[in-house]
Amino acid sequence: MRLANRFIAILCTLFLASMLGCAGTATTEGTGEYIDDTVITTKVKAAIFDEPTLKSAEINVETFKGTVQLSGFVNSRADIAKAVQVARGVAGVTAVKNDMRLK
Repeated sequence: MRLANRFIAILCTLFLASMLGCAGTATTEGTGEYIDDTVITTKVKAAIFDEPTLKSAEINVETFKGTVQLSGFVNSRADIAKAVQVARGVAGVTAVKNDMRLK
């Protein structure tokens, strides 16, 4: 019986350690969050690409915990506003950080 209790205790410890290894913190993402952010990044890039007034090749998109960061160079302030508006319209985006610059 003691052997069975030890085995169960070791098994529970390994399970708990593996679950904590996948958890995110304030500065790092967990596995699920990373996948979610990758999907959000892809959706934002697609939405910007579908916008005919924006040159999507010059706008970079990065996502961390639902916050999208837009960077790159655009031709006008209207392009900046449009890119931010498009990014905010994507499902899953919690905030948009604008680091775009005018040419």
